Amino acid sequence: MEITGIYTEILITDEEGLKELYPKKNQEEQPGLEEALKNANLNSRYTFDSFVVGSSNALAHAACVAAAEMPGEQYNPLYIYGGAGLGKTHLMQSVAHYILQQNKNAKIRYVTSETFINEFVDSIRNKNNISPAEFRRKYRELDVLLIDDIQFLIGKEGTQEEFFHTFNALYDNRKQIIIASDKPPKKIDNIEERLLSRFEVGLTVDIQLPDVETRMAILRKKEELEGYNIDNEVIKYIADNIKSNVRELEGALTKVVAKSRLIKQPVTLSLAEELLKDNITPAEKKELTPKWIIEVVAEHHGLSLSDLVSKRKNKEIVIPRQIAMYLCREMTSIPLNTVGELLGGRDHSTIIHGCDKISKELSTNEQLQSTIEVLRKKISP
Repeated sequence: MEITGIYTEILITDEEGLKELYPKKNQEEQPGLEEALKNANLNSRYTFDSFVVGSSNALAHAACVAAAEMPGEQYNPLYIYGGAGLGKTHLMQSVAHYILQQNKNAKIRYVTSETFINEFVDSIRNKNNISPAEFRRKYRELDVLLIDDIQFLIGKEGTQEEFFHTFNALYDNRKQIIIASDKPPKKIDNIEERLLSRFEVGLTVDIQLPDVETRMAILRKKEELEGYNIDNEVIKYIADNIKSNVRELEGALTKVVAKSRLIKQPVTLSLAEELLKDNITPAEKKELTPKWIIEVVAEHHGLSLSDLVSKRKNKEIVIPRQIAMYLCREMTSIPLNTVGELLGGRDHSTIIHGCDKISKELSTNEQLQSTIEVLRKKISP
């Protein structure tokens, strides 16, 4: 069964489990847990607690939580696919962390397909003191198997045969299997029909590129975990411009922070722009129109276009509306009465008043100066 998009209502899971993914005991209170995590080949940072959930990964996250709470019972196998650096490995290992927190004696192994291939080949050659029988015991007696980049295993006849029998042994004993790939099962070249049918008996979910809100949340989580203190305009600049994957997004923030520490200067927007200019693909230049300016101002302030053109007069809307008026006057030669029409039918004098108010405030308000600078660059990169 393959599911794409965000339809989390199909998942039946314990709400309390979602709220508190770890038991009260910490690692220090559970002797042997640290060794169990190491034996499972896990990254200590890849837990549910550090994973940022957004619309692009909510279904995959919920499926992993369900698998962690009831391993081998729900969604087995669980097949996760998506592009590189989107969080597949993080989610897989989060399941293992959770299960080991509940039972440090659980036999769990995270492995890439490359490692599985190498170990299998070594066993055939009796290399590294491992025989074929020992290799089979190592994998077929697990409680949970997490295998990453499965696409690289397909096509290697002997290894694929071995994995098929490993899969069957675990599945028949109701042991949890989680598989990750860069593509759905049916799109893997040369996959055997019998293996495809095994993958599809469980649940297939995808992880997509994160939207801008999720990218900002990811950067804030990184900031929290690393103890950074970054201005929102810098976070927003990185989130707006680094769209490829989570790995590059976090790497961009790390690069900016590292440079600021080396030169002993604060992290500023100008520093981020300078350091990341080669990482950012210039957007196609849009026609500079009042409508475009209004849209950019609305998006920057987290408002809808209907908010700016409405009759509402609360501060959170009035100031962005006046900023839009000001930028339309400063950046275009469109008559002010046309700008007024676009902003909900406001008259010429209202537009002039709004523009003048922003002009006056700019002379003393550094935060407003920074906002206008950011908006100008967004409107006309």
